[in-house]
Order: sequence, then C-alpha cells, then structure tokens
Amino acid sequence: MKAGVHPAYHTAQVVCACGATYEVGSTRERMRVDVCARCHPFFTGSGSLIVDTGGRVERFRRRYQRAGR
Repeated sequence: MKAGVHPAYHTAQVVCACGATYEVGSTRERMRVDVCARCHPFFTGSGSLIVDTGGRVERFRRRYQRAGR
C-alpha cells in the first residue's frame, strides 16, 4: 500500500441522543447519533407493532366465500 494515502484511524467516541456513549474505531474522533442499541425500539421491545395475522386470515376467508368460490 502507498504511504500517506489512508486516513488516520482513531478510537472514536459515539454519543447517542439518549445519553449512552460507546467507543468504536473510526476515521472520525467523535460522532453523534440519534438512536443506538440502548434506545432503539427494536432492541428495547417498546413501541413494537403487533400484527394480528389470525384476524387478517379470517377477513380474507370471509371475502373469498362472498365471491362464491
């Protein structure tokens, strides 16, 4: 590899909007993010959308019967 071509690699501090801080390797020294593993709804389980698949299947069957098939 050529010398002087690649950017400097730092131990970066990532700060989330919820207040959590993480240390990662990056070419930047500090980063700010909106969501992280501590506050994202997928990881916390809050705000998850519950899909009622049983109700959808029943509605489909009722429509299918009305069509006379």
